Amino acid sequence: MADITLSAAVRQNLLTLQSTADLMSNVQNKLATGKKVNSALDNPNSFFTASGLSNRANDLGTLLDDMGQVVQTMKAADQGITSITKLVETAKAKANQALQTQSQYERAQYAKQYNDLLKQIEDVSKDSSYKGKNLLAGEGNDLTAIFNEDATSKLTVSAVDYTDTTLSGGLNLQDLKEAKGGASSLQIEGGKATITFTNTSGNTLTSGSLISDATSLDTGDVLQLRTAASGGGSIVSGTSAITIGAGTTVQNVVDEINKAAGVRAEFDEKTGTLTITSNDNVFLRNTDGGAATPAPADLASVTANNYTATSQLLMNSGSFNVGDTLTLEDGNGYELGSLEVGKTTTVEDLVDFIKDFNGVSASFNTGTGKITIESDVSLTLKSDNKDFAAAAFTADTDGVNVVAQQDSGFASDEAINKTIDRLNNALSNLRAQASEFGTNLSTVEIRQDYTKKMMNTLQEGAGKLTLADTNMEGANLLALQTRQQLASTSLSFASQADQTVLQLF
Repeated sequence: MADITLSAAVRQNLLTLQSTADLMSNVQNKLATGKKVNSALDNPNSFFTASGLSNRANDLGTLLDDMGQVVQTMKAADQGITSITKLVETAKAKANQALQTQSQYERAQYAKQYNDLLKQIEDVSKDSSYKGKNLLAGEGNDLTAIFNEDATSKLTVSAVDYTDTTLSGGLNLQDLKEAKGGASSLQIEGGKATITFTNTSGNTLTSGSLISDATSLDTGDVLQLRTAASGGGSIVSGTSAITIGAGTTVQNVVDEINKAAGVRAEFDEKTGTLTITSNDNVFLRNTDGGAATPAPADLASVTANNYTATSQLLMNSGSFNVGDTLTLEDGNGYELGSLEVGKTTTVEDLVDFIKDFNGVSASFNTGTGKITIESDVSLTLKSDNKDFAAAAFTADTDGVNVVAQQDSGFASDEAINKTIDRLNNALSNLRAQASEFGTNLSTVEIRQDYTKKMMNTLQEGAGKLTLADTNMEGANLLALQTRQQLASTSLSFASQADQTVLQLF
């Protein structure tokens, strides 16, 4: 190349074209990249300053992503608290429903439903996690949001533990005791005997007639209701010996027999028949006959046996009488229902009556003659008949009682009110915690917006240092293209001077 000689004009135009090409390349690069500073060689001060600004913006972008995940974690916890609050309000409604009824069975059902709701509260708390972090699961789940590059600006959100409702630092809601039932039995037994009182004329006596008018009795005789035949055993508890006097009537004898628990004496005015019905063996005995009476003897003998069939009439037991009202009550005195005993009421009718109620079952054992009563809650079967459920001539003062192994946590009004107080406290705690989470969430979201704007400011500042003015660079490119064309034309003119030499040949 050194051996080639160019004229000064050609060389000058060539240099101009080369310079223009370099300028065009530079402008085209700016237009292509959009930047006027692409490397430290372009402008070291602007390049490194812009790099610092861009790097900080990128760091804040990473923090912004982390803040977004913090927001999502807090939203998951907030949704959990919202659902837990609804469940606690539902539990409170159950407690109020229990308070509005006196039925132990219904209260026991509400207590069970209450416990189910507490289990759901714990499950919701455990399910309120986001990417392994759960603000409702207590220790080890505290959440930290970092707002600047050196972590000197941050917010720590403390976790609470609702995964166990019994924790005093959480909801402090205890599981209620659930009712555990019990059982009891009622012995159904009985027998009857009759004796007809007539006078020497063969006429039947009435209740107002003197008992001494009976053909088998006389003044001075002593009548006793005994526990064994032929004068054995003892006088039935509750009764006394009747010494027949001048004014002793048939009704006096009936009244004395009826003093025995589990024994019923009825006198039929039409037939003059005394019927003795008893749960246990009893014997009406003339124990002290005078010279004009027969030797001591049993006037009536009642042999009582256990019932062996559900079709047997209750009337054949000393515990029942026509018109008796049997009442079934729970431990709160809440009446489940009542049954009036009639002439045709059977054991089966009584069993059906008992087991007709929720949580209560009854069965009759034909071998033992017992009605077994099972109940989810404490229960009492009682009668307005003082002889009801009497055994061994001892009265049953409070009926047949089924004592539950355990009453429900809603058994009493006091217990329900205590539970409602705990629920109110839990609701207050939940609302306060929701408010705290809401404040933290708002803080993080505000810092998110701030970080976005700061990133934009940093990126804008970096852009002002490095971004090209495309309008200006476009105009520069157009000018350079024009210059290039002019330089090419000028080079052509300069070359023509050398080309004239060829015309000599």
